[in-house]
Amino acid sequence: MESIDLLVLRTARDWLQAGQRVLLATVARTWGSSPRPVGSMMALRGDGRVIGSVSGGCIEDDLVHRYTTAYQGDGMPEGLPRVVRYGVSADEAHRFGLPCGGTLELILEFNPSLPSLEQLLPRLDAGNLVRRELDLGNGDVQLTTTHAPEQFSFDGQRMVNTLGPGYRMLMIGAGVLAEYLATMALFNGFKVAVCDPRPEYMDGWNVAGVEKIVGMPDDVVRDFAPDLRSCIVGISHDPKLDDLALLEALRSPAFYIGVIGSRRNNELRRARLIEHFGETEVTLKRLHGPIGIYIGSKTPAEIAVSVMAEILAIKNGVALPGEVSVTQAKRAGEASAGLPFA
Repeated sequence: MESIDLLVLRTARDWLQAGQRVLLATVARTWGSSPRPVGSMMALRGDGRVIGSVSGGCIEDDLVHRYTTAYQGDGMPEGLPRVVRYGVSADEAHRFGLPCGGTLELILEFNPSLPSLEQLLPRLDAGNLVRRELDLGNGDVQLTTTHAPEQFSFDGQRMVNTLGPGYRMLMIGAGVLAEYLATMALFNGFKVAVCDPRPEYMDGWNVAGVEKIVGMPDDVVRDFAPDLRSCIVGISHDPKLDDLALLEALRSPAFYIGVIGSRRNNELRRARLIEHFGETEVTLKRLHGPIGIYIGSKTPAEIAVSVMAEILAIKNGVALPGEVSVTQAKRAGEASAGLPFA
């Protein structure tokens, strides 16, 4: 499943190429509670068709009424980008379905530059991060390839949005857990691949939309070329496979590197990587294990929920409290039961 940002931009380009009139809306600023974060985009076609979202739906409906002919509106205007604000008053917030106290500001681009989109999308498809800067004063768009994401910004005159390829997940191990985790990653917008050199696991494994890669995990990780929007998850339960993949992943900028296993197995793995492969406690700080947040999960489906929740939290820059750590939660439970730590 393609990321929603790429889907919006690709659809806007296709509509423009087909001679349609298009409005590109971006959430520029928010105050209080808001349904969508800054940088969220939607594209609106002249006949009222919408892709993407900037709210829970009511603001989209208002834009359709104002800027298309779908409901006897005036049609798509020409001219420079403009800023509109929704939810200034409590009555207006209620009317547009915004949470109490919520206000959001949108930047509306009328018929965004087709040549700019035609330059942008191939760069994104090639795996590049691209800084898109819009000058509201003249409507000019500048595209700059960059190597580090930066936060969305808008100062009232210039909007800067760093866009990139969709998030990717590489799983090591084609077991039942991988099927559930892959499914969850797909509907969260990740491009997913699974690697397993064991034919008895790989031959019967099949989740639509997931790339199956046969090969030794360390070679596969290297060829996968993890970037800042990649995560590597070892779930084979075989140290010979997981450890080699993890060593290669730790040399990459992947935002998440984790491996399944009990607390004891993870302690042994860390000791093994330090003793035999030259890793240190510092270099292993990026290695998550046991993976997931503690929800008392036992079944593969529940474990996948736990793992996906941790991955999404780290992707979104959320610092998880120690209480949800599998290790800390289980130790606390053992302490309350008077059991020795495992």
